[in-house]
Amino acid sequence: MKQIKISEKVIDIVTLGLLSAILLIGQLGMAFLPNIEPVTVLLIVYTLVYRKKVFPVIYAFVLMEGLIFGFGIWWISYLYIWSILALIVLCFRKNNSVIIWAVIAGAFGLLFGALCAIPYLISGGPGAALAYWAAGIPYDILHCAGNFVLTLALFRPVLYIMNKYAPKNSALAQKKT
Repeated sequence: MKQIKISEKVIDIVTLGLLSAILLIGQLGMAFLPNIEPVTVLLIVYTLVYRKKVFPVIYAFVLMEGLIFGFGIWWISYLYIWSILALIVLCFRKNNSVIIWAVIAGAFGLLFGALCAIPYLISGGPGAALAYWAAGIPYDILHCAGNFVLTLALFRPVLYIMNKYAPKNSALAQKKT
């Protein structure tokens, strides 16, 4: 039987698409829980494995969310919020402590509403931004707790799987520094 060689670019595109789909499926699968989702821990791990190559994953995920839920003002914040998380992870990438990653994930969940309030600040002024943020504080607390617990539970197993099965020979593979 003839073996077909698949180009590295095809493997990379499929990998990035699959990672984006996993984010969306994880979020939709846990949508019945208020602000508890695996997206944060998955993006932390994706960023550690793929470094700056995670940004196309983020933007594909955000685009899919917009297609499903509509492109409201909330969507604008998602364009930068998940990128901020990736940048934070890149700054702390040498950290090996699951506790530190859980604290970062929890803090990100706690600040999520404040970060989402920025478009409301621009469109409606300080009062609109403050009202939006204050109304969401109980959900930010849930988001914080959910991110912390999910990161404690899932960080090591997901990182192990990603490191084991990530395509090492593709252009996506990153040298560990």
